[in-house]
Amino acid sequence: MTAKEVRWPGKELTAKEFYNKVTVTRYRPEAKFAWSAGEAMSRFLAELQRGRLIARSCSSCKRVLFPPRMFCEECFRPTDAWVYVRDTGTIETYSISYIDLDAKRIETPVYVGVVSVDGASPKMGIMHYFGEVAPETIRIGLRVKAEWKPAHEREGSVLDIRYWRPLRRGE
Repeated sequence: MTAKEVRWPGKELTAKEFYNKVTVTRYRPEAKFAWSAGEAMSRFLAELQRGRLIARSCSSCKRVLFPPRMFCEECFRPTDAWVYVRDTGTIETYSISYIDLDAKRIETPVYVGVVSVDGASPKMGIMHYFGEVAPETIRIGLRVKAEWKPAHEREGSVLDIRYWRPLRRGE
């Protein structure tokens, strides 16, 4: 007997027969769950809510990792200590988009890119929005500062920083 000739016991049901003959039960479980961002990211998000940036240091390779990680990807050992870094930095790369998050054309462009944060090791940064810039003023190497939401609006998200803006004289 070949695979095509195998007959399964029972009768095939039509859609109508299925809904009329098969018992259906609706049940909404009271599922409880807990979710964690992990030790490093949880602390990072909590510090954002307080208006501060935090990193981890690695004494083996002498780097300051931002965003923080509990293990160093360079020397493969646990990081050693929490270190606060400044909310200023340098634009490493950027993009100017005339398309919004729904892929619709927009008049006012959105600026996004990567900021190397002061106090962290070189090229350690965060991807974020830029504000108070224009196509002719934004550039790689531009010094920027985080523009924070007011404390009562922060919720422990990278969006607690509204955007990174050009650094002003004296900042």
